[in-house]
Amino acid sequence: MAKESWLTSFPDMDRSDIITLRKTLDGAYRDFSREYGDLIESFFDPLLSFLIWFENLLISSPWWLVLAAIAGFTYAAGRSWKLCLGVVCSMLAIGYFGMWENTMRTLSVITVCTLLSIALGVPIGIAMARSDRVQKIVTPMLDIMQTMPAFVYLIPVVMLLGIGKIPGVIAVVIYAIPPVIRLTNLGIRLVDEEVLEAATAYGASPTQRLLGVQLPLAMPNIMAGINQTIMMALAMVVIASMIGVKGLGQPVLKSITNQYFTLGLLNGLAIVALAIIFDRVSQAYARRTQRHLGGAGHV
Repeated sequence: MAKESWLTSFPDMDRSDIITLRKTLDGAYRDFSREYGDLIESFFDPLLSFLIWFENLLISSPWWLVLAAIAGFTYAAGRSWKLCLGVVCSMLAIGYFGMWENTMRTLSVITVCTLLSIALGVPIGIAMARSDRVQKIVTPMLDIMQTMPAFVYLIPVVMLLGIGKIPGVIAVVIYAIPPVIRLTNLGIRLVDEEVLEAATAYGASPTQRLLGVQLPLAMPNIMAGINQTIMMALAMVVIASMIGVKGLGQPVLKSITNQYFTLGLLNGLAIVALAIIFDRVSQAYARRTQRHLGGAGHV
């Protein structure tokens, strides 16, 4: 009978053992949260202060001044009046439908998350490119980060830091950072060995080769990674709204729970507009820098 049971059903852990394992792990993490939660929260206080300041700056500033700053940044990045006009029209439409304040909140969160992802992701990608051992260690972590359901990120962060902006930012960064790490690593590894040998022959140090040769030549791949990081951060906005991140995600969440079709559609389209703006601006900047590098190479 035991043999037949083993053949017909998969051998698994006893239910009581599973419950004991879960209780042990949950209790250990709960104790860790109680012991170090306040210390970790204080570590993120400067980030929280900056996020609140930046959000208040965008919301309290005159709308036309914010719009002019966005237009100026867009033109500086892409050098395209058509792109600049499209961004201005999109932002005017968002404001006209009463979503300006929530858009500014979302913009502040996405900007901070993107800057954090770049500041953390690019050095990790560089370390991966310079060491096969680091790549073997980090790659499985990135696989887990990219395949783990987004809601799972919220559980440990909320248990550790509670509800608020910082847990949302951490969850968004964890979800969105893998592309910039992977593509920074790929871009540097794709740099032609002959170019590096020529730089070495001219007496360039490893740091000079990295900053003067590898990073500039890898910039298209790095910008593609930043672009994908921004898209994934925006995709996480609605989920992050479940733990107190204000912005366009909260009306979408409200429309789901209360079946408000128009509210969800308008705020969803505003998120799409932001995604398109970020995408077009980052792509235009990448193309412009690549043309500059190509022209410098010909010279």
